[in-house]
Amino acid sequence: MNPISPESNPKFSKAHRERSSLLELLESAPGEKVAVILPETGTRITYDSLRAQVMTVANTFAKAGIYRGDRIALALPNGLPAIVCFLAASFVGTAAPLNPGYRYEEFCFYLEDTSARVLVVPPEGGDEARRAAGERIPVLTVEIDSDGLVRVSTPERGRPTRHNPELEPYPEDIALVLHTSGSTGRPKRVPLRHFNLTVSAQNIVDTYKLNPDDVSLCVMPLFHVHGLVASVLSTLLSGGTVVVPTRFNPLSFWRIVRDYKVTWYSAVPTIHQLLLARTGKGSEKPTGAESLRFIRSCSAPLSPEMMQRMEESFEVPVLEAYGMTEAAHQMASNPLPPGIRKPGTVGLGIGVQIGIMDSTGQLLPSGQPGEVVIQGANVIQGYENNPEANISSFVNGWFRTGDQGVIDGDGYLQLIGRIKELINRGGEKISPREIDEVLLTHPAVTEAVCFGVPHPTWGEEVAAAVVLQQPVSESDLLRYCRDRLADFKCPKKIYIVDSIPRTATGKIQRRAVAEAFSGNQR
Repeated sequence: MNPISPESNPKFSKAHRERSSLLELLESAPGEKVAVILPETGTRITYDSLRAQVMTVANTFAKAGIYRGDRIALALPNGLPAIVCFLAASFVGTAAPLNPGYRYEEFCFYLEDTSARVLVVPPEGGDEARRAAGERIPVLTVEIDSDGLVRVSTPERGRPTRHNPELEPYPEDIALVLHTSGSTGRPKRVPLRHFNLTVSAQNIVDTYKLNPDDVSLCVMPLFHVHGLVASVLSTLLSGGTVVVPTRFNPLSFWRIVRDYKVTWYSAVPTIHQLLLARTGKGSEKPTGAESLRFIRSCSAPLSPEMMQRMEESFEVPVLEAYGMTEAAHQMASNPLPPGIRKPGTVGLGIGVQIGIMDSTGQLLPSGQPGEVVIQGANVIQGYENNPEANISSFVNGWFRTGDQGVIDGDGYLQLIGRIKELINRGGEKISPREIDEVLLTHPAVTEAVCFGVPHPTWGEEVAAAVVLQQPVSESDLLRYCRDRLADFKCPKKIYIVDSIPRTATGKIQRRAVAEAFSGNQR
């Protein structure tokens, strides 16, 4: 059963042949079909209108002197301008979406690191990004009018205007450049080519049987591969409709689901948790949830406890998936019914080959833990200008994910944790996620993160931080762990906190938590 092979999925190669660029992906749906809905205004954008707007903006970028391979930095909130500018940038050059919430120093780094030729911002706001661009990088503004038309300003300065620009991207062209989170050092540049993205989008369509009748709700940021590929590109490839609010709001979430008959959404566990908190135990299913056919969870671990609570509250299958930027998002997912979904696993590889490798580069059989490695047309061929990272990240044609996992006899992948986050207590390797999940089964705990802290004898000791929804003492929580975990795995200290640091896309910053508490051990 190991490695998981895509050969049983004939659409893997078919998708690669049929749609090898985002331009081809965008041309697949009937023109009169609604592609995008903006719930704040009720504006509906057809596929014909979306295609026309993307080509208009692409020509504007070309007239600003953008050539194939040039990077267009986008610091935009969620909405139609973000989608149009992303697609247009990928056609004429390379899109480089940035978190609009970055500070000046962060914008300075990312603009320089991507060699951005222009910066696109809204008419109002974006002051930190504008300041970072300075006099070096031309700034374009993008806005949307009352008719739902996106317009990008012509820059006052820039490279010479191009005449008759070529807007037909090749499959090998880099459509999108993103960065890794940088938790282990300087962020690495991830170049995603058109075929990487189209194959990944097709894998998602195949996994969830997406079709033109589906309506997805995009609640993930569009500067991240999760929102771009899972929510937007896969929906457009299927000919469906994507509903794009400017930001996630738990107060309006179910109203939007009801009003637009949303059939699925994908999000990180943090968002699922916020929706569960508003539902409350024993409450009726939220009005509007009846239109959902599944919920997808990705980009951070989903505990079996939360999965069970979601399925009980929302009465819909919850499918945990596994993705990363270097794979243009999805690598594995639990299947739709009647397929079996296994809580605590991220499911099966769909169009992606997944293996488990030991430290010597040998593939391991089912049931043995090791590093998760992947192959597939959605996986990058290498980081940009980073030979050291490429040497360490690729072995025998496999990409090393840095995650530790195990594949069971049915081919389902269980993630144990990030290899560099494993706690080494006197030679015993402990997965922080295992302790997280035990703490999350306690009725008073809503969030939990376990981490290693320095210890003079053991090298590292186990500690944890939790967020509570009802009062409970540290001693009670410690006792709860001792009843469910071997002694060496039990936290010796549990901090009760108001919140746990996360990235902009909802991932727990385990290292940040560890650093915050490493000097406070008894």
